[in-house]
Amino acid sequence: MSEGGGTVNRLARESSPYLRLHAGNPVDWYPWGREAIERARREDRPIFLSVGYSTCYWCHVMERESFSDPAVAAEMNRHFVNVKVDREERPDLDEIYMVATQVLTGQGGWPNSLFLTPALEPFFAGTYFPPEERWGRPGFAAVLRSMAHAWSERRAEVEAQAAELAGAIRHHFDEIEPWRDRLPGGELAERALEGLRRRFDATWGGFGEAPKFPTPSNLWLLAELAPARADAATMLGATLDGMARGGLFDQLAGGFHRYATDREWRVPHFEKMLYDNGLLLEAYAREHARTGSPEARRIALATAGFLARELAAPEGAFWSAIDAETDGREGAYYVWTRAELEAALGGEDAAFLAPLLGFDGEPFFEENRFVLHLPRPLEVAARERRTTPEALLAEMEPLTGRLLAARARRRRPATDDKILADWNGTAIAGLARAGQALDRPELVQLAARAAEFLLTRQRGPHGTLLHAWRAGAGSVEAFLADYVFLGRGLARLWAATGDRRWLERAEALQAEQDARLAAPRGGYYNAAAADDLLVRGQEIFDGALPAANGVAALHLLDLAAATGEGRYLAAAEGTLRAFAGIVSAHPDGARTLALALARFARAAAADDGARREAIPAPAPRAAAASPGGRAIESAAARFAGGTGADGLRPFVLEVALRAGWHLASGGETPALEARGGELAEVAWAEPGEVGEVAGAPSARGWSGRFEARGRLRADTPRPALVLRYEACGEGACHRPAELEVELGGTAP
Repeated sequence: MSEGGGTVNRLARESSPYLRLHAGNPVDWYPWGREAIERARREDRPIFLSVGYSTCYWCHVMERESFSDPAVAAEMNRHFVNVKVDREERPDLDEIYMVATQVLTGQGGWPNSLFLTPALEPFFAGTYFPPEERWGRPGFAAVLRSMAHAWSERRAEVEAQAAELAGAIRHHFDEIEPWRDRLPGGELAERALEGLRRRFDATWGGFGEAPKFPTPSNLWLLAELAPARADAATMLGATLDGMARGGLFDQLAGGFHRYATDREWRVPHFEKMLYDNGLLLEAYAREHARTGSPEARRIALATAGFLARELAAPEGAFWSAIDAETDGREGAYYVWTRAELEAALGGEDAAFLAPLLGFDGEPFFEENRFVLHLPRPLEVAARERRTTPEALLAEMEPLTGRLLAARARRRRPATDDKILADWNGTAIAGLARAGQALDRPELVQLAARAAEFLLTRQRGPHGTLLHAWRAGAGSVEAFLADYVFLGRGLARLWAATGDRRWLERAEALQAEQDARLAAPRGGYYNAAAADDLLVRGQEIFDGALPAANGVAALHLLDLAAATGEGRYLAAAEGTLRAFAGIVSAHPDGARTLALALARFARAAAADDGARREAIPAPAPRAAAASPGGRAIESAAARFAGGTGADGLRPFVLEVALRAGWHLASGGETPALEARGGELAEVAWAEPGEVGEVAGAPSARGWSGRFEARGRLRADTPRPALVLRYEACGEGACHRPAELEVELGGTAP
């Protein structure tokens, strides 16, 4: 078809920026869907399937070299039905066909290039193909001719191979055997920790050699174990420090790039992804809450600032990513020649900043360019200059501001402006956690604004949550990752604000997830049933994001703790039983599920069943033997804001009494003390009329649900509130009783 005088293909009608990038190709592209599949079956043609995403560097290279070449496009159009998929819009398809590529070639990556039968079964696969043979890779035109010849001349052999591979893919997704015995507990998390210890880079932080990825599932496991395990705390601190000081972190504008190409975290792959920054924001905020580290606080605030400034959409949610390249050059927006640095700073200021930002030596990127990074920790650099880190940062700030202004005059890399529910969930959780831990309520407000958009506008015609939204329209119904990451974000908002509506919305989202994606043998499918899927996968192993079924189990435990509902604990157990055998065999690859198994073991062992863990607020731990101890049905305490300059942190205690019981007033409030902390400014809800008690009419007291608010200076990692009260019920007022309620934890 033609648009504006230029020839464009069907992808011009799509909302995905990645698909639209290919709209001007001479290739007769189709988006994945019924039209393409029916044509392949009607004309008995194989399908060429190309899967990529908007910030994928080699996807752009293949688009320029091959898909824009009229001769190559003619070959594609002559023999194949050509289909483009944005992996970020269709993670269900991406997962299936990435497994196919890995089975066929032993490795995977993007662009993912496959040839399928009309039955959607793959028979050949690879990743990037150059236009001509190069680097040991066959040229794409030669691959096209070879596949066309195989389809026409060796059809039976091709179909047999495709059927065998499809069987292997189905087996890969169907090897789950539910665990029948007592579930493993913390021992699998310990084995996963041992795997990290073996690979830990004690010099630079992180795990293994280059390339190095943030891998949030590693950070979740380490953060869970760090309070009690010095080795976990050491690995976590060194990894967070290494990433923050390297070129992986944008030292001028904040925010993290995708991964580092070197062991030192110095040279990144320059794309910036929303999910990396949401998850890392949470990690640094949590580290500050655990250790009081000012550097962790600085990095968290800079990352939150990046999200607000560069990825916040006008509608309220967050865009997906910023590209790695500008005009075909990787990192062009971010890197500097020495001449550019001196022109922006002047000679004297450049000389001052050079050793601090790593451009005092020889260039190390593309022969004559630098990636800005901190070669030494700020404390070391400050000590060398006989000053404090705070004073050194203040001295650097106007100079880095000049560099940032100079960089802003360059042509910016493209932004992928689609809104994805799961990636937004990571940002919502990160902003809510950071706002609470750093006492920055504006960050919680940013999180709430994004959540409102997703819950109200990113919905399909029947009210189902949608995975993706762009340019005023949504597409593709939600996947498991959408439900669990967004649900987790809503729970974090509840913990940060005390607004119970967020918890109710998380429960409603969980009900929708259960209805659409629950698997009969336990756990959840990644996607709803569809006739264009070879198989319904269940994500078990961690990747760039923690595995969706692992996050599902953790979130169910959070809901059990928040609500006291046994059904959530039962659903978590069912999920863990479905995958415990695989986790037991591969704890290194399923750290999130190993973490969930450890958490479940603690929750199941507690007298209250589930309320002693996670975000929300654990239930009462002990009560006196007085009959009045029966009055309280549930009690939960949680922090409701960050630590103030005076060291005090706001909290809320919520109490629910059994029907027919109340707490007597007698002109006094119940007594509240702290275990492991110091209380201040405690305020109780006003007592009300509670009716006749033991023959005395018009008594006043507290009944039903009520709360107390105050502030607490904690002296231990797990402080608790001790409630002392007099209860009336069952025809009498009873002697005083007491209840101990732990404040909510901070596990992921």
